[in-house]
Amino acid sequence: MDLAISVDTVLVFISTALVLLMHAGFVMVEVGFNREKNALNITMKNFLIISLGPILFYLVGFAITFGEDVSGLFGTSGFLLKNIDLGLAIPLTAFFSFQAVFAATSATIVSGAVAERIKFSAFAIFSVVLLSIIYPVVGHWVWGGGWLANLGFVDFAGSTVVHSLGGWAALVGAFLLGPRIGKYENNKVTAIPGHNNPLGALGVLVLWFGWFGFNTGSALSASDVQVVSDIFTVTLLGSSAGVLSTMLVTALKYKKPDVSMSLNGALVGLVSITAGAAAFSPLGAIIVGAISGVVLVYSVELLDRIKIDDPVGAIAVHGIGGALGTIAVGLFAVDGGLFYGGGASLLIVQIVGVLAVAGWTIVASYITFKVIGILSGIRVSEEEEKVGLDISEHGSYAYSNLFHKDNLHAIHD
Repeated sequence: MDLAISVDTVLVFISTALVLLMHAGFVMVEVGFNREKNALNITMKNFLIISLGPILFYLVGFAITFGEDVSGLFGTSGFLLKNIDLGLAIPLTAFFSFQAVFAATSATIVSGAVAERIKFSAFAIFSVVLLSIIYPVVGHWVWGGGWLANLGFVDFAGSTVVHSLGGWAALVGAFLLGPRIGKYENNKVTAIPGHNNPLGALGVLVLWFGWFGFNTGSALSASDVQVVSDIFTVTLLGSSAGVLSTMLVTALKYKKPDVSMSLNGALVGLVSITAGAAAFSPLGAIIVGAISGVVLVYSVELLDRIKIDDPVGAIAVHGIGGALGTIAVGLFAVDGGLFYGGGASLLIVQIVGVLAVAGWTIVASYITFKVIGILSGIRVSEEEEKVGLDISEHGSYAYSNLFHKDNLHAIHD
């Protein structure tokens, strides 16, 4: 193995570790943006995902994503990483590990939107289906030589494959679960504040840090230093623009900059430039990130207006932000974008891809949640929700101050 391949492999390994570290960020964001009585439940869901994801991707997901193509829809070879040759310079296992942690990220997005009211068992079952079928099918369409890839659809690091897919699944879950108790009463939106915004902010910074691996690692090579440097820069600028635009819009709308939305501004900036991380110019990344930060604010308001309760803003950040960023490739891609003289063909393909993935994910997620609901139910009881999912689902609390007899007996009151 020559030096170039060794360096490329090291880049992929480091990037894999950085994406794995992003799950620590997801835990902190979700815990911080929710109430303290549900902190352990959120932690458990995220640990379940990052443990379940790689194993399911090894058993079935990788084969469906990257295996021998069937009519552009799914793959059929490579189960257990056997009988598959992708013609990669780097070892197959290095590529697999990177893709496995990507897959797990999509399920983590769902976790935040359904927090504080979903049964742990229901979430676990849904995650199995998402990671085994829903995500791998989309992955094949785009990255495995499927029909969208053949159309020329561009999603470099997963604005649609990972983020929008997770966002649409989250939308279905939040819709079917219904809002948390007290969120929408008397036709008013009642804020349910998270218990630790600084923890959420730390989580955003960890996600931001890990995202450099998420995007640069998708190049699968460190040989072209200019390409990797451009991706790194686009990632930095897009996220920064997202923060500033969200901060400015909320300051103008609400007279004061909103903390949680500004934190999500960084994430929506990152999500929106991920599809075009290798296609945007630095200026294009700033524009796309800034637009996504504005759209975030109005998306959150829209979801509240239609009574979709998303405690962490995952649907707006990942679903809508991912769709916007993917479509933006058709406008801002230096090679083929409408604003760079490329015509409308790429834009049309991007829109088709976004709609196709949304349609598949929403329908498949709806059926899955409905079946789980029929078999075992998906929402905890009102009493369990009031006392908190930590004690009702896991028999403990994250914080010692909650071990008060009134809390421990509240479920029986």
